[in-house]
Amino acid sequence: MVSAPSGSGKSTLVHNLLEQNLPLVFSISATSRLPRGNEQDGIDYHFMTSKDFKNKIKEKAFVEYEEVYPDKFYGTLCSEVENKLSAGQHVIFDVDVVGGLNIKSQYPEQTLSVFIQTRCLAVLEQRLRARGTESEVLLQERMSKAKVEMESACEFDFILVNDNLESTKKELIQLVKRFIE
Repeated sequence: MVSAPSGSGKSTLVHNLLEQNLPLVFSISATSRLPRGNEQDGIDYHFMTSKDFKNKIKEKAFVEYEEVYPDKFYGTLCSEVENKLSAGQHVIFDVDVVGGLNIKSQYPEQTLSVFIQTRCLAVLEQRLRARGTESEVLLQERMSKAKVEMESACEFDFILVNDNLESTKKELIQLVKRFIE
């Protein structure tokens, strides 16, 4: 499971892992936010309305979920995890920090938890601005959340500082290989 504040590079790193010849399968998270760019339902996320997401919460359909921003939910469907685990697959999660810690607490022996961070918050802010996908208000919300998330880094098995993407890719591949062998 890979967790990080927004803009740290976790999705890029997870996608790179999935391109390797490793026995990994991606856990597609659910979200109530709108798709960005070329994101597709059922491939990048399970997109649903806030109302549908809240109904799934009432049904206890999530391993973990969080209201990351006001009325913007993210979560991991139980069915997504259980189907893959029962098929004997190694599941990789690209989740926020709270979600990652919740997954780790529910599957402690089956989870390798990796926290991705930037060298400093200024670098993180630069990356978020370069994405150009958030308003100034949302960007500031993400930065406030990142400050809190960084305090949880020590609760993960490994912390990788993503200063050099190619080096971080190699480090993450080695960690995952050792874990699944």
